[in-house]
Amino acid sequence: MVLTSNGIDPEHGGEVTQGGFSDVIVANEDYVVRVPDGLPLDGAAPLLCAGVTVYSPMMRFGLNAPGKHLGVVGLGGLGHVAVKFGKAFGMKVTVISTSPGKREEALERLGADEFLVSRDPGQMQAAFGTMDGILDTVSAWHPISPLFALMKPMGQMVFVGGPTKPLELPAYAIVPGGKGIAGNCVGGIRDCQAMLDFAGKHGITAEVEVIKMDYVNTALERLEKNDVRYRFVIDVAGSLG
Repeated sequence: MVLTSNGIDPEHGGEVTQGGFSDVIVANEDYVVRVPDGLPLDGAAPLLCAGVTVYSPMMRFGLNAPGKHLGVVGLGGLGHVAVKFGKAFGMKVTVISTSPGKREEALERLGADEFLVSRDPGQMQAAFGTMDGILDTVSAWHPISPLFALMKPMGQMVFVGGPTKPLELPAYAIVPGGKGIAGNCVGGIRDCQAMLDFAGKHGITAEVEVIKMDYVNTALERLEKNDVRYRFVIDVAGSLG
């Protein structure tokens, strides 16, 4: 994987990628995807990051089967898209969060089936052994052993967030039930196109706030405060005068 910004590009002599924004670009046809008709570009753009990051492991680990029970830890940029894909697959979806205030958003707006406050021992106890798999989308350190207890035997945990502090996992949390652990970071071109096609069929988009270039610094300040619902999208063409 070559990062858009500050990545090393082995195909071009190890140059450092500069990233950037443009209204028109030239790209190798092997690395271009088609956005389905009917998907607005602003709502589709974050799917090429957040969308494929959750869609790819859901497909890989069988967390796409109708009737299965999926847990989604965290209701942010990744989590809200995971809920939408899970429901489109026909799964039962439970959002797991430390914030009780997100209950209405999860259930009423995004269509999750249940909402679980991870800091409530009673709610956690009641949900023990009920989930077939969990997508953990949280990027900050958090206790994960209690999450494994929510899964059935042979359940699959997939980490797609990126905490900078190491997470702690005692062996007893996974050994008795043969539970699996995996991670995922975005996906390949085939994954991206399959994800977009599925999103187009089911009308799935990210929840976004469209901004102009002159608002970028303010947007970064808001990101540090988690003050966005749930992705900023920069209107490049509309910022060019």
